[in-house]
Amino acid sequence: MRIILIAPPYPLQQAPSPPLGLCYVAAACLAQKAEVKILDFIVAPWSPEILQKAFDEFPPDVIGITGVTMTAPEALEIIRAARKIRPEALCFMGGPHATFDADNLLKDTPELDLVVLGEGEATLAELVPRLRNPETWQDIAGIAYKENGSVVFTPKRPLIEDLDALPLPARHLLPISRYQALGFPVSIITSRGCPNGCIFCLGRRMVGAKVRHRSASLVVDEIEGLLAMGFSYINIADDLFTADALRVEAFCEEIRKRDLVFCWSVFSRVNTINVRILRLMKEAGCVTVSFGIESGCPDMLKRVKKGITLDQARDAVAACRETGMRAHASFMVGLPGETEESLMLTQKFQDELGIESGYHFLCPFPGTTVREKIEDYDMEILTSDWRLYDADSPVVRTAGVSPERMTAFVEDAYAPLHAEWKAIQERVAAGEGTEEEKLRVLGNRRMELIFAILSKDLLDEAGVCLEEDPLSSLSRAISRMTGEEEGFCLQILEDLVRKNLIVRANNRWVWAETPTVQMDSGMKRSA
Repeated sequence: MRIILIAPPYPLQQAPSPPLGLCYVAAACLAQKAEVKILDFIVAPWSPEILQKAFDEFPPDVIGITGVTMTAPEALEIIRAARKIRPEALCFMGGPHATFDADNLLKDTPELDLVVLGEGEATLAELVPRLRNPETWQDIAGIAYKENGSVVFTPKRPLIEDLDALPLPARHLLPISRYQALGFPVSIITSRGCPNGCIFCLGRRMVGAKVRHRSASLVVDEIEGLLAMGFSYINIADDLFTADALRVEAFCEEIRKRDLVFCWSVFSRVNTINVRILRLMKEAGCVTVSFGIESGCPDMLKRVKKGITLDQARDAVAACRETGMRAHASFMVGLPGETEESLMLTQKFQDELGIESGYHFLCPFPGTTVREKIEDYDMEILTSDWRLYDADSPVVRTAGVSPERMTAFVEDAYAPLHAEWKAIQERVAAGEGTEEEKLRVLGNRRMELIFAILSKDLLDEAGVCLEEDPLSSLSRAISRMTGEEEGFCLQILEDLVRKNLIVRANNRWVWAETPTVQMDSGMKRSA
């Protein structure tokens, strides 16, 4: 059986990591002896013509796609185009949005045959051998499908208890060189589960309240594979990495025991961190801890069931300062009961903490308590256009704050940063910037060029090698297509060649194939 799995487009400006969930799903399919190919439209453009070419080269029996809420509309566009090209293929969708909006997706999308609900690995292990026998699907827990015009939900599947039994993510199927050109961290998980009940979050409903752990040795095995692939910065994407101090200690000890040197970052809660744990993490290479604080209003934290206090946030930030750990705070605007007063309390608390911070607008995603009980919170959902659910613009109105005021508040919060960045650019342009400022501007300029090359697939369009000076001819073409200076284009392309991210093949410049140094994703390495 041939299976094509698709990662839908995701904004490069939001620093996407290689799609971890899709790689776990791919590994589960490989373990069932399926032939699997991933089409990654995060770091490459898509079109019906591109799908046609891919399907001609690898005719799929099954097409699967994932996506979060903001990417769901385009994911469905891709499924529609795919079904038109390959009408005999079975099409399924998974991921958090599909899990909690399955009924609507199946009713409104005739091209979609099936939705995989929640964790997909064990479900697909049962489903792959029976994908062509829909009369047997009723016995497979954790799916929704159409039958005689109705949507059928099978019983909920128990969560996977032994995460170590899962095949390692099949990252070798991804265009890894494109991600390495971006330079963003690659994500891993060391656990699944979240015992907290924040009303705006899907975590607990998606992966359960009980935290299930992977063994430290197996996690570090995976990290060694990523380092061998050329990654040097890893983001631990657990909801609660620091919830269990003994696990953190074991993980850090495993890194030190193997003398591994790399940078890593984590998400944490302010009530699960202390100086001792931070020191251990820092010694093992951790460079950043991100906290979801959400609000500077104590009543708001209680209302959204965040389960933290402002004093705990103060203590966590103080511990980071004491240990030299970089700390980042995330705040949310438009929470239930948001008022002008609560906004001002949040701004005041952000200023008090004095650390890097970011603001996001509340998005009442399908499956969240706040969406399902919206009438209890005296607020209004303004749109269900999922494309707007990117947390960068307001999609709700509270009784006390309009969406226009929310937007103005966030713009005011970011205004000093934008002014500082503009001043840095002006100083560098005038030849007066510091070395650090020059590097920041250069890095931003490089990133914009890489974005353009990837999002428009310029290497594919302009990659023909001219024998007299192949890289110079490519840089001239890239310069024409992007408006960037030719010399700068050449500098960046030379760097990509030096890192073996782009190579010459058949008189063309192409992205390098994924290294084969990663451990077999269909096998569990003994711990």
